[in-house]
Amino acid sequence: MTRSLRSYAHSLRALCGIALALIALCAFPSLGFAQDEPTPVSGGASENKMVFIIQSIGWVFGAVLLGCSVWLIAIVVLLFLDLRMNNAIPAGFVDEFTDIVNKRKFKEAYDMARGDPSMLGRVLTAGMARLQYGIDDARDASLNTLESIKSDKDSKNNYTAVIASLGPMLGLVGTVFGMIGAFMELGKPGTTANPAALASNVAHALSVTLIGIGISVPAITFNAFFRNRITRVCMDVGHIADDLLTQMYHNSKKPGGGGPNLTGPSVATAAPSVTASPTTQPPR
Repeated sequence: MTRSLRSYAHSLRALCGIALALIALCAFPSLGFAQDEPTPVSGGASENKMVFIIQSIGWVFGAVLLGCSVWLIAIVVLLFLDLRMNNAIPAGFVDEFTDIVNKRKFKEAYDMARGDPSMLGRVLTAGMARLQYGIDDARDASLNTLESIKSDKDSKNNYTAVIASLGPMLGLVGTVFGMIGAFMELGKPGTTANPAALASNVAHALSVTLIGIGISVPAITFNAFFRNRITRVCMDVGHIADDLLTQMYHNSKKPGGGGPNLTGPSVATAAPSVTASPTTQPPR
């Protein structure tokens, strides 16, 4: 129940992070996206440059870029919560598990690992389920589970790479769209080009490009950070799981104690009992 409450708390924190990001983006009404067509350039010296950039983007590109930003924030928050070392290797789990194994309470150790939702608990559970067939089978099962978990984390991190590629592409589309509008203004027959409309289209092109690159840069950074983080966490979990499985394997082979033999059939069933065979009586 406690772990379930912690999981809900982590999800709540992620939602709060996304909500705070949205509040930061929409803190001032003047930062809203103005209209489909870029706003003409005003000559006010007191105009804020960031406000002008956001107003120049327009509703269409603004909504798409805002969606990419929220998507990136959600993935980053999710991976930060998911790849914390305490979530992969819970505090005190290794010491408690080792103590239980040393006491040869193998069933209790298996129930402990199976009831733990952490990465280490899942890897150990898969390995312990195959430990009766030998340490090599147990290691293969735990390694396969670890690879499956790593693939899931990598697939989530791949979305940051998608956003990193999508940002400049959206910026390029906005640049082309703005430059087409600028050339249409220059190519109007029989009239002089409106400098304000021309500057507005150029500002739209450059603003969309700037915001697209601004989304791409942190996405590339987070992608590299999480890729290294996933590798490190999975290596630590794999090493610890292998040590615990080896320790449990050797403890199960020790004679005596009340725990079950996880390496195969027990000695009592593997060989016939000497006392059960009939005794030969010498002839009288």
